[in-house]
Amino acid sequence: MEDKLRLMAVHAHPDDESSKGAATMARYVAEGAEVLVVTCTGGERGDVLNPRLKGDAEIERNIHEVRRAEMDRAREILGVAQAWLGFVDSGLPEGDPLPPLPEGCFALEKVETAAEPLVKLMREFRPHVVTTYDENGGYPHPDHIQCHRISVEAFDAAGDPDRYPEAGAPWQPLKLYYNQTFTKGRILALHAAMLERTGASPYEGWIQRFNSEDGQQRPEREITTHVPCGEYFELRDQALLAHATQVDPDGPWFSVPMEIQREVWPTEDFELARSLVDTTIPEDDLFAGVR
Repeated sequence: MEDKLRLMAVHAHPDDESSKGAATMARYVAEGAEVLVVTCTGGERGDVLNPRLKGDAEIERNIHEVRRAEMDRAREILGVAQAWLGFVDSGLPEGDPLPPLPEGCFALEKVETAAEPLVKLMREFRPHVVTTYDENGGYPHPDHIQCHRISVEAFDAAGDPDRYPEAGAPWQPLKLYYNQTFTKGRILALHAAMLERTGASPYEGWIQRFNSEDGQQRPEREITTHVPCGEYFELRDQALLAHATQVDPDGPWFSVPMEIQREVWPTEDFELARSLVDTTIPEDDLFAGVR
């Protein structure tokens, strides 16, 4: 184990691992690192977003099993290991006022309760680097926000023998990152390239949000780390398509030609939140300072 670099990616639902940092994970797997995806919930309350499968009564009746099978396919495509924390999807509340979250769901668990199995996994797998979401969840889904909370709690606690003493021998990860997939810089660059080369862009809605009063007031995150991984974008897309209930294969996610993506923005991007090793910003490697 000590001969290999180890990366743990903590995500809220099956499919999140394939839309956030998947090409980076595939690159590190190809380079010989060990990568473990931790999935906090089963995605039981996720809607069927693929119009080809919407309304399929068997899928909707067995959505938990379907999403586990989709996760298995995505895991195999990316070459990663994967573990379930076993919590129940909270769903995304909608309406005004927002309805209460369902009893027993992940987002309502006490942070210490929900973090303990993650601490145990960290101590067993012994990652050098952990990735998760920022305090806003990347977007304000209650499970994403809770995923952030327990990831930070586990990162800070895993190396402390006095915390969670029943969760195994201490292990301190060295770096914690937040995924920053949909950065304004990336969206603007791809939008401009698509308009120039095709006359149309799937990002018109994004641009409108950026230009709205709320968008102009929202501060930009600091992107510290750009990981070159363009040659793994096909694997990323294959893994995402494996989550067939969650992705429209004809949707905007896949509308930017691969050659444009590789030329304009061939990286996946992260925000360094904690580092216990010396590193120099900006980085191009999650393991900078660890190798």
